[in-house]
Amino acid sequence: MEDTAAQPFPQGQPHESDRSAVPAPPRVLTVAGSDSGGGAGIQADLKTMLALGTHGMSVVAAVTAQNSLGVQGYWELPAEAVRAQYRSVADDIGVQAVKTGMLASAELVETVAGLLAGTDAPVVVDPVGVSKHGDSLLAEDAVETVRTRLLATATVVTPNLDEVAQLTGVRVSGEAGMREAAAALLAHGPRWALVKGGHLPATSSEDGRLPQGEAVDLLTDGTEEHWLRAPRYSNRHTHGTGCTLASALAALLARGMSVPEAAAGAKEYVTGAIAAGFPLGAGLGPVDHGWRQRTREGS
Repeated sequence: MEDTAAQPFPQGQPHESDRSAVPAPPRVLTVAGSDSGGGAGIQADLKTMLALGTHGMSVVAAVTAQNSLGVQGYWELPAEAVRAQYRSVADDIGVQAVKTGMLASAELVETVAGLLAGTDAPVVVDPVGVSKHGDSLLAEDAVETVRTRLLATATVVTPNLDEVAQLTGVRVSGEAGMREAAAALLAHGPRWALVKGGHLPATSSEDGRLPQGEAVDLLTDGTEEHWLRAPRYSNRHTHGTGCTLASALAALLARGMSVPEAAAGAKEYVTGAIAAGFPLGAGLGPVDHGWRQRTREGS
């Protein structure tokens, strides 16, 4: 029997019968954990990618038992399974952007960092460390590998303030602290840092420049600085916001936008998704990834 696994994939060469077909949309790959409740992780990524006009593909790095109340357990996949999934997609279909999420262990972080280093496409790294419910999703010994190996592969890194503290030791309480956090992140090699200020209090304890009811993020490459501001909604159903923002950013980069344009578009999309978040189960419900479609249907 012929060993088909050893044969290279003819990437980008459509079958003869497909040459007059509708062109494929931009292709985006998520490398992350599965959320059995459907609100975050790979499930949120794929919904976001579809909503923003791209074809989402996935590499499952870990599987969680998860619902609206929290994470009851997780199991990482073997490194060889992650590597095989990635190569299967990248070598045949190709990717125009990659987004990473929950990678669970130092071995998986190292494996994915090596794969990304050989990929010629924008990379969005969401350095997932803790779930929305406060459950740890990254082994303690993996933090250093994220810091020293994964961040260097990133076109954009998108930590929340807890992840900033975990990776850099910088604890942010206002806008000035966000600048310090971004500088500390950029020192590890990403081209851009998007520091998410959703965990800041409604008013800044440093300089009073954060108006009540405003959610502020900082995007910078160390030279340019873009402050992304949007209304802060009191909706408690915000499960999946970090995954959604990072995958929206990756989708818009795949569509050819610049990093500042993609970040602004991702911020607008996730703000609408938060505003439309809905109750599900007995705990925190998810953001609504289909809010634009439902808005159009209701108009």
